[in-house]
Amino acid sequence: MRLIIIVFVFIILGCTSAQINQALSEANKMMTGEKPLTTAEVGDGLKEALIKGISNGSDIVSQLDGYFKNPEIKIPFPPDVKKVEDRLRQLGLGSEVDKFVMTLNRGAEEAAKEAKPVFISAIKQMTIEDAWGILKGEQDAATQYLQRTTTAQLKEKFAPIVQSALNKVNATKYYTDLVTAYNNIPLVQKVNPDLNEYATDMAIRGIVLP
Repeated sequence: MRLIIIVFVFIILGCTSAQINQALSEANKMMTGEKPLTTAEVGDGLKEALIKGISNGSDIVSQLDGYFKNPEIKIPFPPDVKKVEDRLRQLGLGSEVDKFVMTLNRGAEEAAKEAKPVFISAIKQMTIEDAWGILKGEQDAATQYLQRTTTAQLKEKFAPIVQSALNKVNATKYYTDLVTAYNNIPLVQKVNPDLNEYATDMAIRGIVLP
């Protein structure tokens, strides 16, 4: 149990793989009277630590303001159409833009509630080779593994969930109103970016950040 706690703390704090390996070594020494940990035990300990970490992370971001008040993962107005935001603010519609950004993040918070089972499934399928690859890899090796093994599942699962969540908090309506207002401005090049795809990608990014 001490091993799991140590690995979990180091993963959450984003320490280097060398530090994690040192913690594993120290954990072995502290387990007086017991045999050194086997490869399988190390793998199981890492899986449990990752499951706890991702469960806590999903719980945090799915709460009210989990995205909106976290500057690291807050979803901004779609950067591909930054000119839309800038022009609307110039026209005195800044409060409407802010309202949309808030509801966009509310949608991500709502959708994030569905992410945990996908991550846990991927972690449980982790091989011993995967586990050692994470322990001996780069600082973000765990994040890379989760991105590689869960992004496709999350996108497929998230697309309808995000759409429903955006509709639920009126983000889709606010976005449509803003884009319509912009497209009605004389001489501007009309835009109509895919809000659902953008929100889905950003919601996933917020969950798998280290």
